[in-house]
Amino acid sequence: MRRATLKNVILSLYQDTPESESSFSQFQKNSLLTRLQALDARARKKGLDSLEPDHNPLIGIGMEVNGGKVTKNSYGVFNLAWQAQEHPEWAGLVMAEVNEIRAGIKEAHDAPLQFLIWAGMGGSAEDKSTYNALGLLRRGPRCYVLDSTDPAKLKFILEDMQRRGKLPLADLLRRTLVVGMAMGMTSYEPVVNLEKLAALYESCKVDSRANFIYMTLPDSFLDRFARERGYRRVELQLDGANGTAGRHSAPLTRGSLYPLALSRVDLQEWIAATALTEEDILTAWRLASFLHTQGVAGRDKVTLLLPKEWAGAGLWTKQDFEESLGKSEALGIKIVIDEPLKLTNYRAPKDPRQDRVFLAVQAKGGPTLDGKKMGLLRRAGYPVALLTLPRGSHISAYMQFMHYVVFGIAWLRKMNFVTQPSVELYKAITNRVYPQMQKQGDTISSDSKKQVNWRGGIAFRYDFLPGDVRAEGATAPAMYASIIQALAADRKIEYGELTFFGDTRYSPRGRAMRATLQRAADSLFRATLKMPADVYEGPAMNHSYHEMIIGHGRCLSTVLISEATERIPDLDYPALYHHAQFLSTQMALAERGRWVVSITVKDLEEGTLRSLREFFQQTAKHLRAM
Repeated sequence: MRRATLKNVILSLYQDTPESESSFSQFQKNSLLTRLQALDARARKKGLDSLEPDHNPLIGIGMEVNGGKVTKNSYGVFNLAWQAQEHPEWAGLVMAEVNEIRAGIKEAHDAPLQFLIWAGMGGSAEDKSTYNALGLLRRGPRCYVLDSTDPAKLKFILEDMQRRGKLPLADLLRRTLVVGMAMGMTSYEPVVNLEKLAALYESCKVDSRANFIYMTLPDSFLDRFARERGYRRVELQLDGANGTAGRHSAPLTRGSLYPLALSRVDLQEWIAATALTEEDILTAWRLASFLHTQGVAGRDKVTLLLPKEWAGAGLWTKQDFEESLGKSEALGIKIVIDEPLKLTNYRAPKDPRQDRVFLAVQAKGGPTLDGKKMGLLRRAGYPVALLTLPRGSHISAYMQFMHYVVFGIAWLRKMNFVTQPSVELYKAITNRVYPQMQKQGDTISSDSKKQVNWRGGIAFRYDFLPGDVRAEGATAPAMYASIIQALAADRKIEYGELTFFGDTRYSPRGRAMRATLQRAADSLFRATLKMPADVYEGPAMNHSYHEMIIGHGRCLSTVLISEATERIPDLDYPALYHHAQFLSTQMALAERGRWVVSITVKDLEEGTLRSLREFFQQTAKHLRAM
């Protein structure tokens, strides 16, 4: 074991083999932090035209280049923290802005601000989910994350507002702030939801202009929609620039600070915590060197272990890594979350197929990990990185630290960590498929020669599998098992994905679906094949970690959807765009040669979910027999 004890953060590395010190030494030899700060300063002071991409490799790591010219400096993820030290007024400015929004709602409707609906996808939304899970937003308006075009998401948000507010819908809408956020030019999902919410305000005869604000790039889909309706545009960054990707908007853009300010979080402390020392940054790059070296050695499944109280930060971390670093077919890095630490689900350390490395995070004086299980991991010989943050650390410091880790891995792999080509592929296909589905009608339940039905209204389909992958067996579970086994036997897949296209956060039946998928992930992949498995909901997943599933591959995706859709009283909100995203996700995977199958359920009633559980149980039984 080697320990690096620096000023603020303690990083302990166990089983650092092959050694990662030679990779870490590159950061020091190249004076990388000084060079990074100098490049960013030049870009901001002299403009992007002053930069020559061929003369500085850091440009290719954290900037966007088109036609030999730098078109965007995306190092805002770091320079906002550097600039904040020179702008102590930023915290007060944000508080003044949210107070002005509160006052505007009060003046327009003579009502207090009671609810917050945040309409965004992936990086524009995950930090809000994290803050909710960590309890940071308890003192402010009730925050709902609207990160899906499934009508069920909005329906159950509205129902929860009515249950809590005990007022007519029109009065509740007057007490609601709606924020639309999209940091991509072509992100259409927030537009769909804002359009429906605006229509709801109109049907209730409530003027929505005081209640809607938005954050986006100039002339994006969202900007065009909201500008025409007179909604207030808010600059994402406090310096007026737009150099952060959506997933990098936390912890220092208005998109991240507004919900905290509304909840009276001490922004002065929050912002100050992101000013990492040079020692902290070097620790982040030492961790990057360890994870990179383990990945090169084939151990690229980073199993993230967080204390229970911090579990809400897992998905944000996963997105930050995978959307940034998942675009390489040759070398990937998967962040495994929401798994119980269970040694029987892992291959032995000396097994040549053992592909896990463990990253454990804790804070001095705060929630700690299970020391007994951690000891078992280390004694068994698994590679482990134990990161201990200082006492009282803010989650903002953790977020900024992880951004540096991601950058460090990108630098070692000579990879751009700010672009997201695979996410753009899925969005481009959706924008093509949606108009076709509007003309031709819905297609998710159409007949297929590669469809096998199961009792209880379950339909298993493998339309997008290549011809060399055969589905064999007399029943749908047997065929599903044969596909999994064939791909796993040749190591064509190294993990699984089970994604439900629908709400799994606010809908009780959606939460039951998610629990069903977690059990399936355990029985099909974790216990039987000793592989990790992702369980989440789509299409938010497409904006979070789909970059790696499409880019790096080596995954079997199983996407699910319900034929029955929820309806919102007095609001026309068909699920057609949501269904287009379901289809386009499969098409994007197939276009890149990835493996994907789908399961359609007739509804989310208990009887149907029981049949789905039986389907997965039978599949696991066939797998064990194989």
